[in-house]
Amino acid sequence: MKRALVLGASGGMGYAIVEELIGRGVEVIAFARTKEKLEKLFNTREKVKIVAGDVFNKTDLLHAAQGIDVIFHAINLPYSEWYAKQSILMRNIVQVAELTNCRLAIVDNIYAYGRGKGSKINEEYPKNPHTKKGKIRVELGKIALQANIPVLIAHFPDFYGPNAVNAMLHYTFENMINNKKTMFVGKKDNAREYIYTPDGAKAIVELAFHENTYGQSWNIPASGVISGVEIIDIARSHLQYQKSVSTVTKGMIRMLGIFDKQMREVVEMLYLTEEPVVLDGSKYENVIGPLPATPYEEGIKRTLDFMVKNR
Repeated sequence: MKRALVLGASGGMGYAIVEELIGRGVEVIAFARTKEKLEKLFNTREKVKIVAGDVFNKTDLLHAAQGIDVIFHAINLPYSEWYAKQSILMRNIVQVAELTNCRLAIVDNIYAYGRGKGSKINEEYPKNPHTKKGKIRVELGKIALQANIPVLIAHFPDFYGPNAVNAMLHYTFENMINNKKTMFVGKKDNAREYIYTPDGAKAIVELAFHENTYGQSWNIPASGVISGVEIIDIARSHLQYQKSVSTVTKGMIRMLGIFDKQMREVVEMLYLTEEPVVLDGSKYENVIGPLPATPYEEGIKRTLDFMVKNR
């Protein structure tokens, strides 16, 4: 891989993928809707070309994908746009990859697996989700893997990390940094996975370099599980934060959903805070090697330091 296109480069995982590719000497086209965000993140970086465009405009995508070896799809649409736009988006990206004859690496979540039922989930676990958004992810996977170009899909748990502003933990951390009262989404004593985005980027980029990884899905777990209590304690100690941290309950989000369509769409996904899905990364380890796994204490501190520096 000499040249890569990162779609959604201004988002949490997209930003991390660009940084990982740069570190490996790959020339990168960083593509997103807002030029200002791209410039803030990458204007001083060598080997990065900034392209602002519309992912729903095939002409914009085709122009950006010329001479590219791998397209990384890391676009994160708002929940309220999933039903009307997700399949259109995936088809656009697949068609552009086919027209330019390049490979495609897709950042995916864990929604397609549905409930975890208390054990680690490997890639053979049935994808029979009970949520609307989980069913959409299954359909998107089918569209992608039926393409006439090499495609790989990487499943990740919830994100945290530098520039991961749409992550659930970002809201908690942001208020702590600003010394305001903050809240944690879900039961604080439940242990679940959160992947540090630079770790996720290392894993998907490594997969993209191997020809035998395409045509299949890969689970990329975090460095174990962690409770909300432990996350808050790490952040509290690092920031010297003294205020209490309250809990955002399902009832609170359901009430907000009466007035806010985004919050309305969050409700069905809150099962992940109550019945955590934990990924099994054995397949990756057997084929590629050890998974990138930054300890939570280190990852959280780096995330907080990035947020303080860039606020």
